Amino acid sequence: MGHLSLIAVLASGLPGCGSTSRPGSYAGAPIPSVPVAAVSIAVPAVAPRTVHPAPPQLSATIATLARNFQGKFGIAIRAVDENWTVQASARQRLPQQSVSKLWVALTLLDLRDQGKIRLDQPVLVRTQDLTLFHQPIAYLVKGEGYRTTVGDLLSRALTHSDNTANDRLLNVVGGPAAVKSMIERKQLGDIRFGPGERLLQAKTAGLTWNQSYASAGGFEAARSRLSPEARTAALDAYVADPPDGAAPIAIADALARLARGEILSETSTRILLDTMGASVTGRARLRAALPAGWRIAHKTGTGQDLGGRNAGFNDVGLLTAPDGRRYALAVMIGDTRRPIRERQQLIQAVAAAVATYAESNRGTAGAPSPVTGTP
Repeated sequence: MGHLSLIAVLASGLPGCGSTSRPGSYAGAPIPSVPVAAVSIAVPAVAPRTVHPAPPQLSATIATLARNFQGKFGIAIRAVDENWTVQASARQRLPQQSVSKLWVALTLLDLRDQGKIRLDQPVLVRTQDLTLFHQPIAYLVKGEGYRTTVGDLLSRALTHSDNTANDRLLNVVGGPAAVKSMIERKQLGDIRFGPGERLLQAKTAGLTWNQSYASAGGFEAARSRLSPEARTAALDAYVADPPDGAAPIAIADALARLARGEILSETSTRILLDTMGASVTGRARLRAALPAGWRIAHKTGTGQDLGGRNAGFNDVGLLTAPDGRRYALAVMIGDTRRPIRERQQLIQAVAAAVATYAESNRGTAGAPSPVTGTP
């Protein structure tokens, strides 16, 4: 479906049909080839920026999409180069799920910029490091463990959303406290970071984590033994106050700042965006609506289902038009009973609306700054 017709479908009401797509099994993400940091690398000072009014037609389109979707959600769009913002319900905290892997990656690369971590630094992944749900690295953990590098874990966490790779990386950077400190120090705004996959997912389901849940379907079996009332109460509590909650507007702003080189060094920025650009998850989300010639660097997040209800169905990223203009997007569905196809179509329609705006206004804005330069 083309991006113009997709907007029309969403604006007139979302159909409840279709199927989901999930990444296949994975055993060998590439290790980014990057220079080794030996000294602290300075991040350029932020230059003042003039805020411009939001495009009226795009604002109207997003408002229509928001009216026609049933559920708790938020949409935020920041034009990196033109410096305007369009948003709908984007200042409430919504579950991030695997979107939060971005903040682990930022913490890691910030430590790289400080000369404290190298991407070629060796890491051992052991059976006691295994988590739950999507963790293809688990197939490589045998005997004493799987010997790899920090860069390999970064690639696996971002491109295939490997939960064990991410939690092991979280341990390397200093745990949740280190990530929270980075978020505060970089002034990323209303973004929380949870306790890691195991504890977060167990509590969301109504369980207390036990390491036996990490293999042989242990988590799913334990969850299935809970009463519907217990699971509903746990999910209600999670949605009401998600420990990994974030405002979509804060995520879009962080991505825009990242693109302008305001958070990491130039090399670390390129490593992060290139790795996000290699993501294979969420093929039916933002990526599916982009016309030929567009590029995307993104991170998806998907929460647990309970019956027909889902808490956390997200895609956030940086979209780059053929003329180089960039748009930071965060589309987050925090709680809904709408079918997965409708959730996918909402996310696609936001990307399609941005592409339509950019194509209809080609050449009207100044040339964008370099990907990692300040404006």
